[in-house]
Amino acid sequence: MTRSMTAFARQEQQTDQGSLTWEIRSVNHRYLEVALRLEESFRPLEMKIRKMFTDKLGRGKIDAVLRYKAPEQQQSSLEIDKELAQSVVNSCEQVASFSEQSAPVDPLRVLQWPGVIISDSLDQSALNKTILSSLKVAIEELITTRETEGAALQQMIEQRCDDINTIAIDVRERMPDILAQHRQRLAERVAELAVNLDAERLEQEMVVLAQKSDVAEELDRLQSHVIEVQNVLQRDEPVGRRLDFLMQELNREANTLASKSIDSDTTRHSVDLKVLIEQMREQIQNIE
Repeated sequence: MTRSMTAFARQEQQTDQGSLTWEIRSVNHRYLEVALRLEESFRPLEMKIRKMFTDKLGRGKIDAVLRYKAPEQQQSSLEIDKELAQSVVNSCEQVASFSEQSAPVDPLRVLQWPGVIISDSLDQSALNKTILSSLKVAIEELITTRETEGAALQQMIEQRCDDINTIAIDVRERMPDILAQHRQRLAERVAELAVNLDAERLEQEMVVLAQKSDVAEELDRLQSHVIEVQNVLQRDEPVGRRLDFLMQELNREANTLASKSIDSDTTRHSVDLKVLIEQMREQIQNIE
C-alpha cells in the first residue's frame, strides 16, 4: 500500500507510574532519520525505540517527543540522595576554583542531576514497558495516517497516468492525418512557387519528414512507463524512489515528443504531458 511520509500521531496514557504522552511528526526525507527527545532517565531505551521505528518505517524524517509527568503524590514528596548531591556540589566547587569569575552552584541544577532525586515508589521497569507499548500504538497510528494520505496520493497519480495514456493514444491516432496535411501543404506550396517537382521527389521529402517526426517509439515507451507506474503503486513496500526515477523517464519521452512535433496540437500535447508529469513528481516527493 502506498504511504505518504507526512503524518502526525499522538498517544497519551495514564498509569500508576504517571502520565505518558508520545507525539510523533513525520515529513518527507530521502532516508529514514529519527530525532528523539527523551528525559535522561529514559535514555537507556533509546536503541529499542529507534529499532521500533526502523522495523516499521522505510523513509522520512521523524521527530518523536516523549513527555512524562510523575504522579501527584510522588511530586509532593521528594527524597534526595544526599551523598550524590554533595559529590555533585563538591565537583562543581572544584571546577569553579579554576576560574577567578566563578558563579555559585545552582541547587536546581544539582537536583536535575540523574539520580539525585530518589523515588522509591517508581517502578522503572514497569514504566519502561509502558513507554514501549505506548510507542507501538503511536507508530501504528502514524502508519495508518500515512496510508490514508498515501491512498489519496495514489488516486491522484493514477488519474494523471490515465490522462497521459489518453494523450499518447490521441497523438498516435492523429499522426497519419498530420502527415497527410503536411503532404498537402507541401504540394500547395510547390504549386504557389510554380516549381516543377516530380512526384518521386515529393515522395522523398515526405519520407524524410515522416522519419523525423516518427514518435511511435517514444509513445510506446511513454505508455510502458505509465504501466510500470501503475504496477509500482500496487507494491506493498516503499516505492517513492522507484516512482521518482520513472518520472525522469516519462519527462525524457515528453521532451523528445516535443522536439519531434510538426504541428501545434502535438506541441500542446507535449506541454500537457510535462504539466501532468510535474504534478506527479511533486506529490511523489511525499511518498515513502
